[in-house]
Amino acid sequence: MVSLGPGDSELITIKALRALQNSDAICIPTKSPDHTFKKSLTHKIVTKLMQEHNFSKPIIPVYTPMHFKKEDWQYQVDILYKGFQEHSSLSFVTLGDSAVYSTVYYLLDIIKVQRPKLYCATEVIAGVTSFSQASAKIKKPLCVGDSRFEIVPLLDKEVPTTTIYMRPKIGMDTESIKQKGDIYTFENMNYAQENITPYKKSKVEKYMTLFIDFFK
Repeated sequence: MVSLGPGDSELITIKALRALQNSDAICIPTKSPDHTFKKSLTHKIVTKLMQEHNFSKPIIPVYTPMHFKKEDWQYQVDILYKGFQEHSSLSFVTLGDSAVYSTVYYLLDIIKVQRPKLYCATEVIAGVTSFSQASAKIKKPLCVGDSRFEIVPLLDKEVPTTTIYMRPKIGMDTESIKQKGDIYTFENMNYAQENITPYKKSKVEKYMTLFIDFFK
């Protein structure tokens, strides 16, 4: 599951680019029932990347009508299953970052139940978000010092919330963090002593510690 970033091909990560280069085929979502890519920004980005970095891969169109219906997600998963009949590795691309309002996790939830071994072999590659780029364009921080950063969906109803807790002090007691969903502790991510635990640690042991309370 490859995040492409907010629309600028230069904002794709090196890891994401390598995944595309190393995959046997690339699955690209399209909102067109005829499986064309006339209005597909993802297709434009992938095509540009292949041209600029001198590689070519078969493209598998994945019709994505955006009805938010389980049968639509199942249809997309079935296309991936069919793709694995011909290819040993696939990249499914998504705009922005896969963690933020992406189709990726609807598909992974289905794959996890139907084909656990395939699910265990999947990898989600993070990307640059639209709001990160928006902040950079006008040189204004999303949060600095002791300020707070929120993502608010413009909906007229109460919605589940994922909460991220950052900038703790070493030795700090975490009793004040009230768990509402599935909370994880992330320590020293991407470093040799990286540690991820599926619960909230009672005390902060590392400077680079992050808690995420995922909505249920």
